[in-house]
Amino acid sequence: MLLARALRSAAAALRPLPQRLQPPPLLRPAALLCDARPPAARPFTRSLWLLSADAAGTQRPGLLRPQRASPAGASCGCGGLHTEGDKVFAEFLTDEIKEEKKIQKHKSLPKMSGGWELDVHGTEAKLLRKIAGERITVTFNINNSIPPTFDEEPQEGQKADEQEPELTSTPNFVVEVTKDDPKQTLVLDCHYPEDEIGHGEEEESDIFSIREVSFQPTGESDWKDTNYTLSTDSLDWALYDHLMDFLADRGVDNTFADELIELSTALEHQEYIRFLEDLKSFVKCQ
Repeated sequence: MLLARALRSAAAALRPLPQRLQPPPLLRPAALLCDARPPAARPFTRSLWLLSADAAGTQRPGLLRPQRASPAGASCGCGGLHTEGDKVFAEFLTDEIKEEKKIQKHKSLPKMSGGWELDVHGTEAKLLRKIAGERITVTFNINNSIPPTFDEEPQEGQKADEQEPELTSTPNFVVEVTKDDPKQTLVLDCHYPEDEIGHGEEEESDIFSIREVSFQPTGESDWKDTNYTLSTDSLDWALYDHLMDFLADRGVDNTFADELIELSTALEHQEYIRFLEDLKSFVKCQ
């Protein structure tokens, strides 16, 4: 018995001890850090941003922020950029404004004969006249109203400045004739044909023409496309002449059309000078 107990004690001493769970390492091995995939947002970059700001999120000048070269121009208190090109541009606009004011014919808008009342809103003008219970309104806009000019070679003995043609504004205009009682307004869309502007003196012709005629609801600003519109391209000449006489009886004739060109040209030039002044202030940030 003693011998068997001694053998069992010796065998028990030779058995390996059971493995204990190893505590997790405090730091991950470098190999695991290298193999790990980077997260969606880089914490290193964010940590730099946090270091460069205080607790309130205000940026700290000079702390972990690279110094960048200043742009070609300098900014002023208005927050705009000022470059050398802007300075040259502003000087050019100053000279251009002076030259345009020198050749400006009308310091104020010319008046229309025939008792027309003028109402101007920016680039849109409206002429109003009342005759024997009828209300005649003529509306036009000076935007894109100057026909394109083509450069021509100056003739012999003539300077280039003398060859420049005078710019005139020939806008499309709409005539609305409204009676006192009816709910409809007769609308005539008119324009200046380019081949009729310089008509000769031997035979007088109309310097404007009617393009379309339609009836529209009185008092509504938006016209309906579902209303019938008569195009004068293929209109009987007798009906067209009666329409032109209808307008002439209400003061919309060649004299009116000539004065409208003068009024529109003055308004267009006025708005052009105002645009140059606004552009200069914008470039100079004033």
